[in-house]
Amino acid sequence: MHIPEYIKYIMQTLKQNGYSAYICGGAVRDCFIGKTPKDYDVITSATPQQVKEIFFRTIDTGIKHGTVTVIIDGNVAEVTTLRKDGIYKDNRHPEEVVFTDSLKEDVSRRDFTVNAMAVDLYGKMYDYYGGLHDLKDKIIKCVGNSDKRYKEDALRMMRAIRFSSVLGFTIEKETLNSITKNAYLIKNISNERIKDELCKILMSDNPDSGIKLLAETNLLQYIIPELYDCVDFDQKNYHHRKDVFEHILIVVKNVPQRLIVRLSALLHDIGKPKTFFVKDGIGHFYHHHVEGALLAENILQRLKFDNRTTSKVITLIREHMSRNKHLRSSSIKRFINRVGIDNLDDLFDLQIADIKGSAPPFDFSEVLSLKEEVNKILNERQPLTVRDLDINGHDLIAIGYKPGKQIGDILKNLLEKVLENPELNKKDKLIEIVGCR
Repeated sequence: MHIPEYIKYIMQTLKQNGYSAYICGGAVRDCFIGKTPKDYDVITSATPQQVKEIFFRTIDTGIKHGTVTVIIDGNVAEVTTLRKDGIYKDNRHPEEVVFTDSLKEDVSRRDFTVNAMAVDLYGKMYDYYGGLHDLKDKIIKCVGNSDKRYKEDALRMMRAIRFSSVLGFTIEKETLNSITKNAYLIKNISNERIKDELCKILMSDNPDSGIKLLAETNLLQYIIPELYDCVDFDQKNYHHRKDVFEHILIVVKNVPQRLIVRLSALLHDIGKPKTFFVKDGIGHFYHHHVEGALLAENILQRLKFDNRTTSKVITLIREHMSRNKHLRSSSIKRFINRVGIDNLDDLFDLQIADIKGSAPPFDFSEVLSLKEEVNKILNERQPLTVRDLDINGHDLIAIGYKPGKQIGDILKNLLEKVLENPELNKKDKLIEIVGCR
């Protein structure tokens, strides 16, 4: 396996000072499947204090758990002391960490076999739990007893699904069944950690299979119960060939690999169960996009997403049904203002994927027509906002209007007229409309 020079230097320096040194975890796994590791973690028999004494530039990033960050020529690597964990009482962290000289003891506490392989400076492999075999067979399997691993850290259940989605691997039967058995333990994990794993699943090459596994193992009912309500929800509508959840999975699979649009795809129809009613034997979901936006806001805030992400996703969900090809030019301009120019491509991608999740034949004409009209307006730089008007508040004050709320109201009224007729956007014509005071 290829080892970067700065990692070699760290390992050689540790060895020269009488300590063992290995690369372990994701870097070893990625190298064996032909992926370039994003980072390299070094494990050693040296204690954190000894590591700090050996290397000139270090940062105390996780002293409590035996980790020191070492900086070599601007490159950063985490160096962690070999350890064995104490008792876990909260399904998150061990009560204590005990340092050890044994590599086997260290890797025995790791989550999955494919993450428990180690390599020394000379390329010798240490694989006590069959990780290389599982890697070749494309299997995610817990190290030792699955129940024990999940009770130690319940987030490992989501990590198993995340690795399955990212790597395209199958989760070994006992490892998978144990997730269903212990799914309730995810309640002990912080929303921030859950959010991070959810995002990694969504940004994988197989997001639909990952979300499906969350539902099948019952994790979803604790993570996003509003989405779990969509599972097996019969739409009773000839426009839809799948239940609500299956439809959502198809949409998630068919949107581009951008987090905003994948989150929007995941949550775009969560308002359907609450708005569902049957008329003449056909299911309807009037205003489900409005209800869905409200539910999505609560979900994203609960999972600690930032305000920018939350705002964009809410906008896409609220507008995902806006696709009428017969809209007037002024209505399209108002649509652009509601959505925001930066969100338009994400919305169109979501709408096209939404159609792909419905019953065939797929008709994209309304979306493509709207997109064409939007691009025409943007390319022609037609006025869209008050800032685009050829008149401003200072001009209104200059012709006799008093400063205050009235100025804003007048400008909004002028914008409505200009949206209908862009030729009016000339200062003399706008002044003529409002008159002098």
